[in-house]
Amino acid sequence: MSVIQLVLPDFLLIGLGWLLFHKLRFSSDFFRGAEQLVYFVLFPALLFHSITQTPLSLSSTYTLLQATLAVMGFGVAMTWLAVPVLKPSPIAHASVAQCGYRFNTYIGLSLAGGLAGSTGQTVMAVIVGFAVPISNIAAVHALARQNGGKVFREIIRNPFIIATLLALLCNILDVPIPKAIDATLGRLGACAIAIGLMCVGATLSLGGGQGSARLMSWMIALRLMITPVFAIFIGWALGLGLVERQILLLFGALPTASSAHVLAARMGGNGPLVAVTMSIGTLLSALTIPFWLMIGAA
Repeated sequence: MSVIQLVLPDFLLIGLGWLLFHKLRFSSDFFRGAEQLVYFVLFPALLFHSITQTPLSLSSTYTLLQATLAVMGFGVAMTWLAVPVLKPSPIAHASVAQCGYRFNTYIGLSLAGGLAGSTGQTVMAVIVGFAVPISNIAAVHALARQNGGKVFREIIRNPFIIATLLALLCNILDVPIPKAIDATLGRLGACAIAIGLMCVGATLSLGGGQGSARLMSWMIALRLMITPVFAIFIGWALGLGLVERQILLLFGALPTASSAHVLAARMGGNGPLVAVTMSIGTLLSALTIPFWLMIGAA
């Protein structure tokens, strides 16, 4: 019951976003502006504030980097295994492969804070910061290899990555953060998760997956059921502490990022297919995340 109570508020916020957009007719421009606010201002503030709250060492950060690389590499490899096994159309696979390894940062940081307080949120923020460039490079590479130069420029300008690197430097070098700035960042970050989760709800859609049930099932099962098992193994193999193992397991169990369909649509992929895959995965994660959290607590 405690796990359900931990997860339920996040999914109620997702449901509220769906209600506002699909039933109360809040405009797409409203949610587009909200997503931009979260992406460029609120969420970078949350990442920076979270990472600077709990002291980190170079050794612990390096171990988290290893764990993140292992989990992300496994996810990417398993999405490409679907090509010889399922033989999907190239454009369908290039579009939906990202649903097998991209992750919803809003749900992740919210649940990490509820699961292990500021320490858990710090660990999740570090993992997310390491994983964002990996997931972006893999997703864009699958859709358009010829855009490598543009991808690199977007990666180094990504506000999540910039906030993570600056926060890690301040944390490891013990750079003091003025109280007024720290409080401001904390208040901005407090807004990020609620607005971000409502934006996730507004993107939910169950239309557009005709003819790709096997490919969708592969990616959803990989994201919600197979990757968490691998995350458990990696946490054990690297000798992570209890909190780090729990947060890594949570990271491995997160549903796909709601922005995945936007990337596919912008790069000429099958946006509707990605949208329905992301939506089904998000809905099913309301059941799978509590299961994995109970496993992690055992």
